Amino acid sequence: MRFATYGALGLGAELTFTGAHGLLAGRGLKASARTSPWMFPVYGLIQPLFEPVHDAMRDRTPAPVRVAAYAAGFLTVEYGAGRLFRLVLAAGAPWDYSHARWSVDGLIRFDYAPIWGLAGLGLEWVHDRLTGPERSGAASEPAAPSWRARRGARPQHPPARQC
Repeated sequence: MRFATYGALGLGAELTFTGAHGLLAGRGLKASARTSPWMFPVYGLIQPLFEPVHDAMRDRTPAPVRVAAYAAGFLTVEYGAGRLFRLVLAAGAPWDYSHARWSVDGLIRFDYAPIWGLAGLGLEWVHDRLTGPERSGAASEPAAPSWRARRGARPQHPPARQC
């Protein structure tokens, strides 16, 4: 179910992004808001690939490091999926970034890395809402002191148990 949720969210986000990009470029919404049904399983991969990474970094890693990790992960999956599409589909990958200055093989754009990193931060919230803290790994093991606590902020202690 989460795979399908991530797939649908990804398609919606892509339509929103390409539509807004087209409007800002003066092409109009109809001409620019686009995606491909082939992207549904790619976005669905967020469930088996992103969720464990998020659980591993939860409350242990500062946000800038998580943003960098998410950006690297998303770009890697995008590149791999694009290569696979080129091998399997006659039309190739559903996207082509070969016109962009910072593209690699026309499959990824390094200038989109900050967008992917911020998308990862947003997906942390989505992941936590879909799984709840008790199923996402947050409550299954004691959390290491948070980054803020290690830097001198007052740690939050659970209330004392009553006997």
